[in-house]
Amino acid sequence: MHVVLVNVHVKRENVEDFVKATLANAAASINEPGNLRFDVLQLAEDPCRFVLYEAYGAPEDAAAHKETPHYKAWKDTVADWMAEPRIGVQCKGLFP
Repeated sequence: MHVVLVNVHVKRENVEDFVKATLANAAASINEPGNLRFDVLQLAEDPCRFVLYEAYGAPEDAAAHKETPHYKAWKDTVADWMAEPRIGVQCKGLFP
């Protein structure tokens, strides 16, 4: 399993819009072939910070995700809402 943890810091004034756009992206993403999971997490101690937990069958599936229309629309929509560049961490899923 290939997992990507995306750490996102959003400007306070854009949090509600970011959540709406990100939930729409996640809803489309879970229907992609190769997608095993797509969680949207908001940090309890800082509502401007998020973690996207994306699990795929293989790295190629994660790469294919970045070519989908819904991902490209999300990326363009949220770009100006970032307080700093988002950080993606690649992981090898061991369990489950």
